This record gives sequence, C-alpha cells and structure tokens, in this order.
Amino acid sequence: MAERGIAVKLYEMRPLKTTPAHVTDKFAELVCSNSLRASGLENAVGLLKEEMRRLNSLIMEVADKTRVPAGGALAVDRHEFSGEITEKISSHPMITVIRKEVTRIELEENVIVASGPLTSDSLAEEILKLTGEDALSFYDAAAPIVELESVNLEKAFWASRYNKGDADYLNCPLTEEEYKRFYDALLGAETAEVKGFEEKLIFEGCMPIETMARRGYMTLAFGPLKPVGIVDPRTGKTPFAVVQLRKENIAGTLLNLVGFQTRLKWGEQKRVFRLIPGLERAEFVRYGVMHKNIFLNAPKVLQADFSLRKKGNIFFAGQITGVEGYLESAASGLIAAINLSRRLNGQDTLVFPEETALGGLARHIAGSPSIDFQPMNINFGLISPLPWKVRGKRKKNLQISERALRVLEDFIVQNGLRPSNAY
Repeated sequence: MAERGIAVKLYEMRPLKTTPAHVTDKFAELVCSNSLRASGLENAVGLLKEEMRRLNSLIMEVADKTRVPAGGALAVDRHEFSGEITEKISSHPMITVIRKEVTRIELEENVIVASGPLTSDSLAEEILKLTGEDALSFYDAAAPIVELESVNLEKAFWASRYNKGDADYLNCPLTEEEYKRFYDALLGAETAEVKGFEEKLIFEGCMPIETMARRGYMTLAFGPLKPVGIVDPRTGKTPFAVVQLRKENIAGTLLNLVGFQTRLKWGEQKRVFRLIPGLERAEFVRYGVMHKNIFLNAPKVLQADFSLRKKGNIFFAGQITGVEGYLESAASGLIAAINLSRRLNGQDTLVFPEETALGGLARHIAGSPSIDFQPMNINFGLISPLPWKVRGKRKKNLQISERALRVLEDFIVQNGLRPSNAY
C-alpha cells in the first residue's frame, strides 16, 4: 500500500508484548523453518513465488537477496531476511511504525488485520465479536537447530537426493538397528504440555515428529527420514533411513533438522536426537517448540478479495485467513493490500484469475461454507485445470505454471497493478 502512495500506520505489539514463538522484535521473523520451499515452476509454491515477484513483493525481493544453498528449494538466512525487511519498512517514508498492542478494531477505519497465527487473546476476542463466527485453531511445531561444528562429519556427509543440484543437505545415515533404537526412544520420550492441546488439531504440514512416529514403525522411514536418492559414500549403498540437516544461515554454521518439528521437552530432545549418528555431541542453539495457531472459518466470513463479508473496509491477511505457509501468508497480504488500495482510490476490488496460484489461494479461502475448512498450502489442485490433456505430471505442472504467468501478466497490465515505486 505504501508503494502505491498510501500513508500506512503499521501496528506491532512486539517487543512490548511477545508470543510463545517469537524471540526478536523484527518483522517477518521466521519462527519455524527457514525454507520457503521449492523454487521450480513444476511446483505450485515455485509458481506462487514467481507470481509474487511480478507484483514486486518485498518478501520475494529480500528472500532472493538473502538465500542460502538448499538444493532445489529457496531457503534464507533468517536473521538477514528479517533484518533487511525490518529496515526497509522502518525507513519507508509512507509507513509509520507504532509499537503497541491492538485490542480493538475500529469498524469505520480502513484496516488490514494481519495478526498471524499467534494473535493475542484480547485481539482474538475482538475478531470473534467482529466476525460473529467461532475461530478455529491448530498447533504448529518448529524444528531444532544445531551448530555445524558440533556434528560428526566422519559419520554425516553432504549430498542432495539423486545428486540433483549442489550437495546442500548434511545427511546422517541410519542402519535399521540405529533407526529402531531412535524410533523406540522417540516413542518413549516425554512431551511438553501445551495448553488446550488436542492431537486432532495438528496441521498435517507441520506435524511433530513424535506424533508422526506413532502412526507406525515405518512412517518416518517413508516420510522425513526417507533415504530414497541418497547414497552413503562410505558404503556405496542407500541407508535404511537418513536424517537431513539444512543450512539455517548464509555462513552455514547453523543447521535445521529437516522435518523434526517437535513438542518434546528440551532435555528429551537432546537425549533422543543425539541418538542419530553424527549428532552424538550436537549443540542445540534452538530447541523445537510448539505453539498455538489461530485461523478464521474463512468461507463463512471472508470474500475472495480478503475483505470481510459484513464489513468491506476491513481486510484480513496472512495465516489467520486459513492459508498455510510463509509464502501463502505473504501472498494473501499482497492481495489484501492491492484491494484495499483500490478501494481507497475509488476502484473496484479484484479477484485474481482462477488460472493463477494467487487466484487459487483466494478461491480456497472463499470456498463453500458447507465444507469443513482447514488450512491449506498452495497446490495445483487449487488452480483451474488445463482444458487439454498432458502426459506426465511434471510436464503438466509446467504448462499450468506457464499459463498462469501469461494470464497474470495480462491481469497486471489490464488493472495497472505494478506500482511505479520500487523497494
């Protein structure tokens, strides 16, 4: 909105009031993984990234600038990422940052509520009054981070699956005996209590590893510990299972345990995760944490332009709308900001084309009120299918992405969506 010449007041309660997951007062702090997921256009999230770039997304500009090696994924140095975004927002001449907790939404103000999945209790109550609907909630778990120098590199090795791209992942191979020992310890480990925690409310895309393990002995070996495409250079064979670690910062001194979101007690995390070959002396700079996420029953209360059905001057954006993931949350913010900008300029709001990833997200949040609504990552199933048949999933996905970018470019030009200013 500021880039479109509109003066903005940005309210942020941190550091005056913090959350169970945040540790800094910076904007765009990544509290879970530092990965923004796949980059290629054969992936729906890769398409979403490219669509956001074409709308001059600040998130994408800084993500591309602060990226760290991660094979076919876009991962960022979390500190550089949030630091640069904070600096750009704080120094923008059209943005006034106000460090204050918002507990009331003025009904006549033009507002975007982007309070996130960790919305404070007082604001959550205000949102419930405003929407007249019950908010839903689920629980999100962040993975632990270890120091690279504490990993035994005589046991762990750098490689990517099928040798695709650079060897950006540090792999800890497990024999079946080592896997069983780890699995048994994981099942027997003590978890931290989370107030109001219910197993059924866990979102599948960020499930704690101990919850996943309870689904069956081989669940992890077919999930986050799958060894497919990985060859141990010491044996020349594929291990029974493998734990992968991804770089957390540009220097590569910190590593994230991929897929190891957890609510184990901190002492238990150290004990159990040190059973993984190569991590026997791992030094943890951050343990996994569990926190509550809040989201709206969006199809009942939101329109596809991300405004409230009852109050068209109030918009919602981010994970609170029922999109899931960093990129999806940022994308919803783009849509909401573009539409409120248009409303303030006396123009009609827009619904992005159903052939695009942005349009797919909008269709999801404004879906049928009769369907049990759950958070959703972007996927090709949310995008209008091709009217012709294509053999091969990758080829079909690429054609969907190529069509999406053509349609989006026409949509941008027709509606004058590319701002004249640039970050």
